[in-house]
Amino acid sequence: MREVATIYGRTPGGYLWAFLEPVAAVAMLAAVFALAFDTPPLGRDFPLFYASGYLPFAYYSDMAQKVGVAIRFSRPLMAYPAVTWLDAILARFLLNSLTHITVIAVVFATMIGVSGADSPNIFPILGALALAGTLGLGIGSLNAFCFERWPVWERLWAILNRPTFLISGVLFLPDALPPPYREWIWLNPLAHVVTQTRVGLYPGYQSDEVSSAYVLGWAAISFLFGLLFLRRYAREILGRI
Repeated sequence: MREVATIYGRTPGGYLWAFLEPVAAVAMLAAVFALAFDTPPLGRDFPLFYASGYLPFAYYSDMAQKVGVAIRFSRPLMAYPAVTWLDAILARFLLNSLTHITVIAVVFATMIGVSGADSPNIFPILGALALAGTLGLGIGSLNAFCFERWPVWERLWAILNRPTFLISGVLFLPDALPPPYREWIWLNPLAHVVTQTRVGLYPGYQSDEVSSAYVLGWAAISFLFGLLFLRRYAREILGRI
């Protein structure tokens, strides 16, 4: 409840912005690319195609950032012995997961209903969202340590993370790229998340390159190192914040 009040309770409109921000981003992408192309790379509807890439990417990106600053923003609660840094991380993970999954469900259902697209296969989409959230939790946990241990890393992360949007398959289909660029794109775990979302959203579209194990490997390794480092340096970090 504190996370909800802190994140969404201090701005006019509150929780409504969780819906308005991704809808506005997708609408802008669709409008810009509709002027340059006759049809999207997949399907017939520009907003639906770009929503299928942007929404899972935004889920991961927002999760990695907000989990990364969870300890800093929840420090006052850690004066209570029952509250730990792990509670702060898990609270952010749960809130952002529920928020993004709700937003994605509403946006996809609305777009499919308006465009008249075929009914999606819900299971690959749920799998993709689980991968996006897990990856965001893993990277965010590692960031929670790095942000506080080396404050300059927060600035560097923001800079390094910007090109990720362009190389995650949000604006194109990784399968359509020529080699060797296609192989390079699949090294990015987010390309697997975005593509699996589209596999579920577009009946008949398949990709043999998608690997859930690869994404989970990234998530598990980063989460493990994040927990190990936080456990080792938590007292020092909390004393510094």
